Amino acid sequence: MTSQENSHPVKARSTFFYGYIIIFTLFIIQFFMFSQRSSFGVFFKPLTDDFGWSRALISGAFAVSSIMQGISGVIMGGLNDRVGPRIVITLCGILLGAGLLLMSIINSAWQLYLIYAILVGLGMGGLFTPQMSTVARWFVKRRNLMNGLAMSGGGIGGFIAPPIITSLIYGITWRQTFLVLGIVITAAVIIASQFLKRDPSTVRQVPYGENERRTSSLPSGTIGMTLKEALRTPQFWIGVGTAFCFGFVLTTVMVHTVPHVTDMGISPLVAANILAAFNIAFTIGSIVIGIFADKIGFKRGYNISFILLLAAGLLLLPINNEWLLGLFVIVIAFGCGGLGALQPSLVAELFGMKSHGLILGVIGFAYTLGAALGPYLGGLIFDITNSYQLTFTLCMILGLTGLILTIIIRPVKIREKKLIRVKDQI
Repeated sequence: MTSQENSHPVKARSTFFYGYIIIFTLFIIQFFMFSQRSSFGVFFKPLTDDFGWSRALISGAFAVSSIMQGISGVIMGGLNDRVGPRIVITLCGILLGAGLLLMSIINSAWQLYLIYAILVGLGMGGLFTPQMSTVARWFVKRRNLMNGLAMSGGGIGGFIAPPIITSLIYGITWRQTFLVLGIVITAAVIIASQFLKRDPSTVRQVPYGENERRTSSLPSGTIGMTLKEALRTPQFWIGVGTAFCFGFVLTTVMVHTVPHVTDMGISPLVAANILAAFNIAFTIGSIVIGIFADKIGFKRGYNISFILLLAAGLLLLPINNEWLLGLFVIVIAFGCGGLGALQPSLVAELFGMKSHGLILGVIGFAYTLGAALGPYLGGLIFDITNSYQLTFTLCMILGLTGLILTIIIRPVKIREKKLIRVKDQI
């Protein structure tokens, strides 16, 4: 943020609050960025048919990409604290678009890993951390609801995109489909990013609801801990643990639901519909639990979300009824949606806004480690045991672990002298 922006006097909100433009813009960006991510599985068969690659090899590229996304999220979160989301998301859009365009010309496994795992992974670092950190800067009241509304773009994209992309693959070719995705997603993300602003002071407004909750005369963006200070608290490591559990359960269920359901004799079409229901339930959960968390507190919302994740244990039951299986998956997705919406609030409530993007990025990296490890272990366990029983048992155990960690977490007390020191630097 420039010194000129800092010199603008902050005044009460005007009739129209620009934060709503921020939420709508992030909804659009989430829709396009997540649509290609959720559709990666539909490229498995075409890539296998053309190159003879194993599913393990292709899945490995996705796992490495998830880790790169986490690393990029740390970097982009720190940059977002300094320069704001317009520059950060534009950069991520360029990286993501370039990766998708280059995927149209790959001819070897090392190119798959270099382009999709590395380049696309780096671009996807803009999907969560800088966007949700921006929401936290714009909203104090209704923060959880706004997180959910912004994230719902990704859930809707995950519902709509797979059948469209599948039709493109078999209507043209998978190479041309990547070319189309690269052009459309690059243009959409870059254009939408130009409407983003770091915080309300850039348009002479204040965060929504700040006047109602504020207890200090200091600007809200200066209050809180640095990453170095946060690392010294047990709360930070508890947050890391909950994020890892969340990532493990979410992606394991999302990736292995279809093969698990089809193994029980249910048709692939019905299995695909269950996966679609998962994405919609994730979206609804992020909004509904966000609304309740704004009323009852983010910690209670977190507890409820992890309780819902315990439904992973129901997948251990020898049931082949598609409606019951769909219901179990929907309950799990509902909890995952709530956790996704509340994670930025956890960081804001525990550590403040001073280094929110950077701290959220580091905790988000723990999520991506779980997201990479869970699906891989699920596939490995199935290869060894020819069953998903142990996999879903692990998901239930990690859901319970996340619940216990959430119950014991306590707010961090930021000493007043830190606030005075920050004030002196302004």
